[in-house]
Amino acid sequence: MPYWLEILINFSFAWIASVGFALIINVPHRALILCGLSGAAGWMVYWWDIQLHFGRLASNLLGTLIVGILGIIFARIKKCPVTVFNIPGIVPLVPGVPAYQAVRAMVEGHMNKAEDLIMKIAIVAIAIAMGFMLAQMVGEVIIRIHRNRKSRKNLL
Repeated sequence: MPYWLEILINFSFAWIASVGFALIINVPHRALILCGLSGAAGWMVYWWDIQLHFGRLASNLLGTLIVGILGIIFARIKKCPVTVFNIPGIVPLVPGVPAYQAVRAMVEGHMNKAEDLIMKIAIVAIAIAMGFMLAQMVGEVIIRIHRNRKSRKNLL
């Protein structure tokens, strides 16, 4: 399969997943396209990082960081809360298959396999939380720099 087709397929399905979840949780219709863009951008960063062998932790962290930063930008553009863009945006990054496999392994009595899978899920959850924290910090730093420049111009 050509590389451009893989990119197109990954982007399209991540966009559809994000917009579909946004519809389920009743996101305002004016924000749907940007919700999909946020999720697709986060997934593409994750996918490229996996292709470059960054590992799950770093890939999820960077993907979520992009989702968080885009959420802040889109929230200012559309005058919506940041969570309108962040929650649908992380849907492609959430580890649903390992969670299902962990529950199934526990039910079948394979506790060692279940523990390994639960550890993977915890690592991804921590990476997602850290990505959002870093995005919030980056957003606050940029806003402070912008306000300081504005106040210096007003003083002169």
